[in-house]
Formats: sequence, structure tokens, C-alpha cells
Amino acid sequence: MEVVVPRQVVIVGGGTSGWMTASYLKAAFGDRISVTLVESARISTIGVGEATFSTIRHFFDYLGLDEREWMPECNASYKLGIRFENWRAPGHSFYHPFERVRVVDGFGLTDWWLQLRPGDRFDQDSFLMAALCDAERSPRYLDGTLFEQDFVERDGQGGYRTTLTEQHTQFPYAYHFDAALLAKYLTGYATRRGVRHVLDDVVDVALDERGWIDHVVTRGSGALHGDLFIDCSGFTGLLLNRALGTPFQSYQDTLPNDSAVALRVPVDVARRGMRPCTTATAMDTGWIWTIPLYERIGTGYVYASDYCSPDEAERTLREFVGPAADDLEANHLRMRVGRSRESWVRNCVAIGLSSGFVEPLESTGIFFIQHGVEQLVKHFPGDDWDPRLRDSYNRRIAGCLDGVREFLCLHYRGAARSDNAYWRDTKTRPIPDSLAERLEQWTAKLPDTETIWPHYHGFEPYSYVCMLLGLGGVPVRPPAALGLFDDTGAIKEFELVRDRVKDLVERLPSQRDYLASMR
Repeated sequence: MEVVVPRQVVIVGGGTSGWMTASYLKAAFGDRISVTLVESARISTIGVGEATFSTIRHFFDYLGLDEREWMPECNASYKLGIRFENWRAPGHSFYHPFERVRVVDGFGLTDWWLQLRPGDRFDQDSFLMAALCDAERSPRYLDGTLFEQDFVERDGQGGYRTTLTEQHTQFPYAYHFDAALLAKYLTGYATRRGVRHVLDDVVDVALDERGWIDHVVTRGSGALHGDLFIDCSGFTGLLLNRALGTPFQSYQDTLPNDSAVALRVPVDVARRGMRPCTTATAMDTGWIWTIPLYERIGTGYVYASDYCSPDEAERTLREFVGPAADDLEANHLRMRVGRSRESWVRNCVAIGLSSGFVEPLESTGIFFIQHGVEQLVKHFPGDDWDPRLRDSYNRRIAGCLDGVREFLCLHYRGAARSDNAYWRDTKTRPIPDSLAERLEQWTAKLPDTETIWPHYHGFEPYSYVCMLLGLGGVPVRPPAALGLFDDTGAIKEFELVRDRVKDLVERLPSQRDYLASMR
């Protein structure tokens, strides 16, 4: 029997979330649904969501977009991980790379690193990405092929063999891009595929007798009717929170940063170069992001307003950037950190900031958009609006947001830095009960699949391991069992990492040169 589905979708809000949603729905359903997107010409994209992590490739692949086409249009660059500076102590840095931990005799190479200490830096000794970031290398050769990754495996005859495979590794990069340019690019993609674009202000939301959304009222275009309404109105939550009254659950008790100030800094990439990573530099009342794009640097100070005023934050950011910040306009914003109690209520689904947001420390803003629309396609309602689909969707979205919250809480609780009131308070501020229990476990054994947040949230055990080893504020130790193992395989793997790093740094082009070749 044919299942009848809602045919008319109305998206309220444009920007990255609105146009990513419209594009994905059209790629999934084509002309079998109609999509109308209404956005105000007076509201601009916030523009802080310029860094992503590696799952974003699934979005572009699903839309059938080629890097060589969309990346130049969006001033995009590659991102191999995040560089954390000054979180343990001034002058200290480490990487959280897009690279799973190699395994030797059933134990991660990071466990072996704790046991053998082959060098001073777990990230440089155990992963390839740290050196590639430091050397500003592209993950692709000039002919477009992706670099290979080596792994050691037992050969079944008492020896070891080297394999070239991506089976054991996460896809090795994500992107930085100009969020406003991406929204513009996706506007063209979506409208060419039939999305109706209405440039107008929504001035009212009309509910029917059941309390469902019947239509939205625009200032100049009248009523826009639909079956399913998608709220991409950002922190305003115009449909979900205001019209439908869905409560918002704050994360502010555990994640105190609630404000940001951002600058768009022009840069000569031919002179400066481009490190292929996001940099998060710890400051007195928060941290500063540095995102290298092809023609500029996106930078901003995320801070807690209880400890710092907007003027102080802007002054700190300008001093951090230096003379290049002179005469640049600063963009101040207040962040709503937390999530709506449900992201799907009646015939309304919130995607993006209206659904939920944690601070951009791990570049999850665009990931939440992608995850929300992917799950919407998987849970798309029929004409009976089966509540089990809605409930399943809400569980997955809530589990994802709550999991990222817990992971970010680890960054502050785990940071060894404690040189002022802000950083001392991060050690005593409440954390989720589940994280407190996990921290106790992790002091005896590094995180694994059984001891991290159990629901999908984009992060794997190796991410937690990297943060614990890099931040330095939580005592960790190697498994006692490693003292009973032959360490030959682990030593060989560390040697392989060193050899491959040297080879790749010599052979891979710089990110600047590779991106220039795209143009």
C-alpha cells in the first residue's frame, strides 16, 4: 500500500541551516515534495559556523557536489583537526586530529604511548595529522588523490606486515568555509531544483484548532501554507519556541560561555600560508578560534559574560589579532547554549540553532544541522503522523546534543590550567553526573566504546583519549596488562608513524598550493 506523506514543506529561515535543509530534502525527495523557504533580507547569517568535522563529507556527497566546484566558491580550506593552545599551560599545544588510534595487540597506540613514552607529544608520536598540520600540508596530492595511511598488522607467522587502508581511520579531514558564501551557493543549488525562495519577513504564525501550524503570515507575500514546517530561525526559535511554546533547556550551569565577538580578517595566503586546522587558544575568560579561509581568517573570542564584558572581550580579540584588526567591524553575539526540550513538536521540526547549540569549541554547529536533516529524512512522517517517528527523532537529537555537551564539559574540567578565577571555577562547576562517573573510570583506564556517552554524538573514544592526554588535568595511566606484553609491535608502529610523517611532509603539497591549483 502506498504511504501518503506530507507534500508541502515550509522552511522558515535561511542561512546555513535553512539552505542545507532545503538542499538535502530536495536531493532526497526531488519533486515528490514541494519546498518553500522564506527568509528575511534584514537578517544576516551569524557566520561563526565556519569550521566542521569530518562527517560533513557525507552531506556534500549526498548532494553530489564536487570539492573542485564548491570549495573555491566558498573560500573553503581543509581541516585535519583542532589545535589546542594554552589549555594545559601557556605555550603548550596539542592536536585533536581526524584520525582513529592505531591498535597493536588489542590496545590503542595511545595506551602504548603511556607505557613506553617514545616522545614528549602523544599526538606527534601516535598520529600523522599533527605533523601534517604543523607543515601546512594538504590531505590531497596535486592530482587530487587522497594520501595513504599505513597500519601494522600481525602476519600470522610471528611477524608484521604493513597495510595501506582507510578501514581503521576516520575520513582524514573536514572543511573550513565562509558560512555566508556556502548559504549563497546552496541557494543556487536548491532553487535550481525547484525550491521556492520567498524573501520576506514572517510576522505571524497561525495555529489551527489542534494547536498545529496552519500557515505563516509574511509581511509582503501573504500566507504560506504547508503540511510540515521547519524552524531554521536560529536562536529566536520563532516556530518551535515562540509559537508552539516548547521549553528551552539551558546548558549554562555546566557550560558558562554565553557570548562571542568575531572579526573577519583579510589575509595574504601566499605570504602567510594556511595551517589546515582550527586553532582554539585558551584565554583568561574563554578561548579564541582561528579559522584559516582562502582569503581571510575567521577569528572570534568565546567568553563567559559573568567574567568579561563585551568591550573587554573585543579589546582582547583585537590585541590577539594585532594591527590587522584595525578598522575591522566586530560582530557581537549572545549565544543560547542548550537545547529545546523536543525538536519535533506537532508538525514543526527545528533544525540548527532553534533546535539546540553548544559553544563552537568542537565545530559542532553545522554538524547539528546535518544530523538534524539526515534524521528528518529517515523519520519523515506519513499522513498519519505516527508519534513513534517523532519520539524516535527527538530521542536521537537530544542524545546527540547532550552527548556533545558532556564532551565539551570534559574540555574544561580536564584542562590543567587554573591561573585565574575563570579557570579555577571550571574545576568546581557542576558537570553531568554521567561524566563524573566516567572520569572516575578513565583515571584507571582510557576511554573506550563502553565508557563514553552511549548515544551517537559524532565523537568516538579516540577523541576523548586525545583530550585527556592533551589537557593534562585528569591523571591517567597505561593498562597494567601492557607490562606483560611483548612491545615489539608497538615500537614498530611508532617507527612507522615517524617514517610516514617524514615521507608525507616531503611529498604532499602545501594546502595553499593545492587550493590555488583548484582555482
